Amino acid sequence: MGRSLLNEEEVIVVEPLRKMPIGVQSFEKLIRDHYLYVDKTKYIYELVHNGNQYFLSRPRRFGKSLLLSTMRAYWEGKKELFTGLDIERLEKDNPEVWQVYPVFYFDFNRDNFQREDSLESVLETHLQEWENKYNCGNSEFSLAVRFQHLLVKAFEQTGRRCVVLVDEY
Repeated sequence: MGRSLLNEEEVIVVEPLRKMPIGVQSFEKLIRDHYLYVDKTKYIYELVHNGNQYFLSRPRRFGKSLLLSTMRAYWEGKKELFTGLDIERLEKDNPEVWQVYPVFYFDFNRDNFQREDSLESVLETHLQEWENKYNCGNSEFSLAVRFQHLLVKAFEQTGRRCVVLVDEY
């Protein structure tokens, strides 16, 4: 009989093969559906703790939407999605972490912008949704004034600064 190469205390854990996240741009879907994920949350930690505003320019199909989706989940306080990831360890002593902030996520992937009023239409849709959530809004004002008013109302109602994420600028 052959000898075992493992001691009784040693156990080999073989992870099942994970699905490749081809075309998956939602961090929440990626985590919940057990897709393969390369942990880059330490970079989000650095962004959050070392600055205010960022313009991230990367080539097409380079993960911008997934990065913004991950940041959205972070600012929405979805701690359960970050279990075992770098940011969970980095934030372990931070009592302010995992609070829910008002997040305004502009997703310009929805439309092809061939119509003359496409941009305004997308912005209007976003604003109406958020104005309903924060019980404010007046369509008589410009989109810019309405958004400024929305940011003020969200801050007044939550006591937290607003997070604005723009995807596909």
